[in-house]
Amino acid sequence: MINRIAISTICGLFINAAVYAAEPIPVVASFSILGDIVRQIGGERIRVDTLVGPEEDAHVFDPAPKDAARIAAAKLVVINGLGFEGWIDRLIKASGASAYPVVASAGIQTHRAIIDGHDVIDPHAWQDVGNVRLYARNISQALIAIDPDGADFYRTNLAHFDEQLTALDRDIRSAIAAIPAQRRKIVTTHDAFGYFSKAYGVEMIAPQGVSTETEASAKDVARIIRQIKAENIPALFLENIADPRLSHQIAHESGAHIGGKLFSDSLSKENEPAGTYIAMMKANIRELTKALMP
Repeated sequence: MINRIAISTICGLFINAAVYAAEPIPVVASFSILGDIVRQIGGERIRVDTLVGPEEDAHVFDPAPKDAARIAAAKLVVINGLGFEGWIDRLIKASGASAYPVVASAGIQTHRAIIDGHDVIDPHAWQDVGNVRLYARNISQALIAIDPDGADFYRTNLAHFDEQLTALDRDIRSAIAAIPAQRRKIVTTHDAFGYFSKAYGVEMIAPQGVSTETEASAKDVARIIRQIKAENIPALFLENIADPRLSHQIAHESGAHIGGKLFSDSLSKENEPAGTYIAMMKANIRELTKALMP
């Protein structure tokens, strides 16, 4: 697993890698949500190639030789880190690239979860908008390091994006505050919303762990069904990357209402409601509000 390295050290590996010219700088991002954040900062000075695309699950991604070639051709590679991309080490090795990728999550305060008795880091830090503000700053620093001529451009984009994120965070808090406290509980398919729960005060309960690679045990499913009934949990949500059968089983056996779709680890297609990070978070809060308001 790649250790988190100070962003300045990482960026130093790339300083001489590219000089901005007429052609956009090729950048690889590990998955769709991160790809959008990189685009917001890089704009037309970069060309972003995303390894795990919209509606795809990075937890179970199986890199192909073409993905190694994409890494080899990039001037900058940006990943989430925190163990989210368990396949990245072997992909970088296969690509022949000599530099470590920039870890966008470097410096965040991590959330931990207990899965099967083990204390693990939750990698889904983007579910707290405050963390994405740090992601954006880290990405901006990395882009400035490889393209110093574009420093003012990247800083301007960062400032604009940060304003949007600040407004988004405020809107989410306002929407949650309007929901009665006793109704701020839902069930999701896998434990991808720990940062959201901690930041915004909605209790998220999941039969699977922080990765969709884990199987929900019959014991976990039975526990959640009992909890739904005992606590009168208002809604159960499907995730855009998850098999809906488990959610339907829990809903059928517990009597819980199935709410709309939540976007956890992936954006929607570009022309759909969650085609960008900000649109994704707005879509999620709309669905939560719709299901949890009395």
